[in-house]
Amino acid sequence: MILLKKRIIIFILLSLSLVSCATVPVTGRSQFNLIPRSTMLSMSDQQYKAFLKKHKLSNNQQQTQMVKNVGKRIKGAVERFFSEREMSHLLNNYQWAFNLVEGKEINAWCMPGGRVVVYTGILKVARDKEGLAVVLGHEVAHAIARHGNERMSQGLVVQMGGMALSRALEDKPDKTRELWITVFGAGTQLGVMLPYSRLHENEADYLGLIFMAMAGYNPNAAIGFWTRMSNSKKGKQVPEFLSTHPSDKTRIMNIKKLIPEAMEYYRERKTTLLFNE
Repeated sequence: MILLKKRIIIFILLSLSLVSCATVPVTGRSQFNLIPRSTMLSMSDQQYKAFLKKHKLSNNQQQTQMVKNVGKRIKGAVERFFSEREMSHLLNNYQWAFNLVEGKEINAWCMPGGRVVVYTGILKVARDKEGLAVVLGHEVAHAIARHGNERMSQGLVVQMGGMALSRALEDKPDKTRELWITVFGAGTQLGVMLPYSRLHENEADYLGLIFMAMAGYNPNAAIGFWTRMSNSKKGKQVPEFLSTHPSDKTRIMNIKKLIPEAMEYYRERKTTLLFNE
């Protein structure tokens, strides 16, 4: 019965994908998106504000400012990257925000429209600005590649039979909000969605390296960050930031292959960027 249900879900996904295909900016990969961009941005704004009301912002001014400063440079890099490719229209209506919240979770996330949350727990692994740039570049890349829309679309099919987001919010508001939290934060992931998530992580690693390099941060810092991340979970529960990520060995191996390309952006920018933080 479970196998039959999975086959039905996969069939629905494939069928809907024929009429709901979009393209990931920059990489060009075809993706399955059911939800209008305007709807995603509107709901992102609502959910982000609701999250901040329920969670305590860090009172560590130095760390908070570091998150905002690194975030500002990543944002600038993304905007330059898209401007140089005449794709700036894809960033219309983005309302960038970078906030540090109190929490032991080794985690960070970015909602559609550039709304980012970093938990204080991940700063111990990031250590410095370059480590944080790895995190922010990666998470912003998820938003740029519209992974949230793709995963939310998959969730609407898997959990709600392909119901439109507006209808789902009206008929099943609690379940829809829970799905949103699962997609953008932490929580148990459905097995049928796991392969897509790993694909997203690989894309986010690639784009994240480019964005951090264009922001003036050395992409080689990614190797150290992911090595520390791997060490942080030994003998412990897997950090939420790694819940659906590729294995540490595979990720680091792939990142090493991507670094030469990212270094071209870094060398191009490092002599022109202003380091006045």
